[in-house]
Amino acid sequence: MVFPHRHSLFSLLKYQDAIKIKLTIFAAEFLPIMKILQLCKKVPYPLKDGESVAVTYLSKALHQLGCQLDLLAMNTVKHYINPDDIPEDFNHYRKVAFSKLDNRIKAKDALLNLFTKDSYHVVRYISDDYTQKLIQLLQTESYDIVQLETLYLAPYIPIIRQHSQAKIVMRSHNVESEIWERIARNTSFGLKKWYVNLLAKRLKNFELDHLNKYDVMVAITERDWAQFRQMGCNIAGHAAPIGLEMADYPKHPLDADIFSTKGESMPPSLCFIGSLDWMPNTEGLTWFLDNIWLDIYHQYPDITLHIAGRNTPDWLHQKKIPNIVIHGEIEDALAFITDHPIMIVPLFSGSGMRVKILESMALSRVTITTTIGLEGIHAQAGQEVLIADNKDDFIRQIQFCIDNSEQLPIIGNKARTFIEQHFDNISIAKRLLDFYHEIL
Repeated sequence: MVFPHRHSLFSLLKYQDAIKIKLTIFAAEFLPIMKILQLCKKVPYPLKDGESVAVTYLSKALHQLGCQLDLLAMNTVKHYINPDDIPEDFNHYRKVAFSKLDNRIKAKDALLNLFTKDSYHVVRYISDDYTQKLIQLLQTESYDIVQLETLYLAPYIPIIRQHSQAKIVMRSHNVESEIWERIARNTSFGLKKWYVNLLAKRLKNFELDHLNKYDVMVAITERDWAQFRQMGCNIAGHAAPIGLEMADYPKHPLDADIFSTKGESMPPSLCFIGSLDWMPNTEGLTWFLDNIWLDIYHQYPDITLHIAGRNTPDWLHQKKIPNIVIHGEIEDALAFITDHPIMIVPLFSGSGMRVKILESMALSRVTITTTIGLEGIHAQAGQEVLIADNKDDFIRQIQFCIDNSEQLPIIGNKARTFIEQHFDNISIAKRLLDFYHEIL
């Protein structure tokens, strides 16, 4: 057998990985065609946020493995997509249907909701138009699996039961109530804390009430699956982490040039990227700006922090902080990450798995995040990622990166290798598909 030009062990392993993926896809061709309807609370395009990446990469992998997929997605005001803007290569779905929805938070609706026991998070995703489009699909197609992407699609379970014999799968991107319980703990005392606690309690009641109304629970991490079991989930379950298509993440290893400008040594730039209409992101970023940045700036006056994110709030644009560059929504998230050797993810209220950390590591960048931020990824602190859980930790880790810039390429290369070994999209999807065949 003749291998690629370089005969290193690394080349051999890469060649074997490619063969393994091709054999996996080939073997899947002999299994019965799995027909899956995927329900989403937003259009999973463009791939600028974790939810879109998580939905798209799994569906593309399942399509490669021979599944037939249809999509019904809410096209919300906040994340509206013109259907004509969907590219031709977004063709892993056989059928795509969108339902317009105005789910913006409205003061009057939020006030009236206080006099009910309903979760305001959930009721904003209940739509007559979405219901009718769902019924139409279920009456015209016979599906093996109806896969709900997140808890907010759970209100449609009775409709699915009435019109289909398909297995209902909850693919839970997070333990949703855990996010809001963490936000409540981090919220200062007062009316806001009372309201956030109320939201968290109602969301948890809804989550608990629906734990065993699905046929299958698919959690994003083993930790989340264990959490659901502890909460009382006794249906069939599987943990399927978010996978990446490594071909979409070209290798850009760090080198000495990135730490200098016109021959002069410069501190490596930092970046933050994330949807800034998601409270855990804004909470963590605000904390970092208020508690960390000025200390770092005074020590390293040439350092810069670049911030990008969908729905960047006005207050952030107006905030006058030295050496902060606000980019707002950007066209190419991967190019943005690649431009900066260090990504910060100061997350204190999340759950599930953070896609931007996976992407940063896949691009050989150094990621500084919290223990909560790293949940579900299992990278080694100090080897493939840096951990900081408080002010002193963040300052110390940033100082380490600036004062030991020669270590950054080493950490970045280890991060890339870690993602290649543990988050291959096809391998993760194949295990999930095997599980689906077992339960049917």
